[in-house]
Amino acid sequence: MIKIENLTKSYRTPQGRHYVFKGLNVEIPSGKSVALIGRNGAGKSTLLRMIGGIDRPDSGSITTDKTISWPVGLSGGFQGSLTGRENVKFVARLYAKQEELKEKVAFVEEFAELGKYFDMPIKTYSSGMKSRLGFGLSMAFEFDYYLVDEVTSVGDSSFKQKCAKYFKGLNKKSNFLMVSHSLNSLKEFCDCAIYIGKDNEVNYFEDIEKALEKHKIEQAA
Repeated sequence: MIKIENLTKSYRTPQGRHYVFKGLNVEIPSGKSVALIGRNGAGKSTLLRMIGGIDRPDSGSITTDKTISWPVGLSGGFQGSLTGRENVKFVARLYAKQEELKEKVAFVEEFAELGKYFDMPIKTYSSGMKSRLGFGLSMAFEFDYYLVDEVTSVGDSSFKQKCAKYFKGLNKKSNFLMVSHSLNSLKEFCDCAIYIGKDNEVNYFEDIEKALEKHKIEQAA
């Protein structure tokens, strides 16, 4: 379970402070993959980043005894002057045991299919190459919850098929917290939903179909 209590998040804007959430309270159940659904700008990705510890709330708390990934495919945290291999080693030292380091690095090298670029600085990579490395890195470690924000596969068709295979395999043994514009993807991978509606009202739906129906009605209004 992930418990969110009295969470407030806001940003300064030229028009004054904009509140994404005010005093949010919601529990994300264990053993279920959860879709975050709502209009554009509702705060879905912001909530996902806070759950992953990448962004911080103004106040309130997010507590869990489960392990939570960084957003799947995230490539913005790579150090540009280091090689792909060096970046992977750095992350592996944080998330893996010493005896697992070689195995993790080898997995990412094979998965990302970067060839000689794996030993070249990240700053020489295209955005697609960074995404491949980021996706491979996400697949190399096991978490109770994986954070998924629009990224399910990158690259050519064969690489996309490989990503889809691993992604579906993860979903069988772990849970997703997922944001996507693809309603079919949400239905495929998620069991239930957190719906962020008008005025940032947040509701938990045990049945994802009901949340998607509410979303369609609100979109049409």
